[in-house]
Amino acid sequence: MGHMQHFSAGWVSPVLAYAMACVGSALGLRCTVRALAADGRSRRNWLLTASVAIGSGIWTMHFIAMLGFGVTGSPIRYDVLLTVLSLLVAMVVVGAGVFTVGHGAARLKSLLLGGLGTGIGVAAMHYLGMAAMRLHGQVGFDPGLVALSVVIAAGAATAALWAALNVRGALGAALASLVMGLAVSSMHYTGMAAVHIELTPSRAPLPGVTAMEFIFPLTVVLGSFLFLTVAFVALSPTARERAASASAESFREGELPTFS
Repeated sequence: MGHMQHFSAGWVSPVLAYAMACVGSALGLRCTVRALAADGRSRRNWLLTASVAIGSGIWTMHFIAMLGFGVTGSPIRYDVLLTVLSLLVAMVVVGAGVFTVGHGAARLKSLLLGGLGTGIGVAAMHYLGMAAMRLHGQVGFDPGLVALSVVIAAGAATAALWAALNVRGALGAALASLVMGLAVSSMHYTGMAAVHIELTPSRAPLPGVTAMEFIFPLTVVLGSFLFLTVAFVALSPTARERAASASAESFREGELPTFS
């Protein structure tokens, strides 16, 4: 069995991974709240932004954490197609959960289904990302820990969505994003604890690319997108602010003198 190292880069990879998970979660949950205060095309656009934010956030978290992963006795490469597919799956499946919350008529049922969908999206991204890994050997998983990782992701995602929808103010938003970030990180390391590797020593070159050749540049791009979108959302007026501005404008127009 190959000896695995989960923190070969020290504390940097888990801390940075958790931070990216929190940023993506904060943005996605905030966009979900904005969507519930909007309607029509505006609601759809906010929900799409939420899906992309949470999906790319958890993908970035996973592969930043994987930068610290190593196996003694074998190099590691990643299949490009499966790696990109894991990102798209994360966005689509998380999007299904977010749209369920955004358009569901029964709030409790929508919250539970949305949390389950979001949690499954987190898990699907993780295990598809693991399937993209190439090394000299076979990768297996402990079924019990795999199931636990999915339960953690779904339970904490539901709690984060509930907090985002029910706890108002900056403190509530921060709490929800920290919970969601913890869900993603906990799910990741629980899933990694389920891994066992049987090495097959070989000198043959492995297909795929290294993490630094492909994953790291893409992670930087997605991380930049998240931070820029956070700034955009923070500066965008809420529905209440737009209504107040329109009301004030109407009041000022009503005070203007009229001339015949």
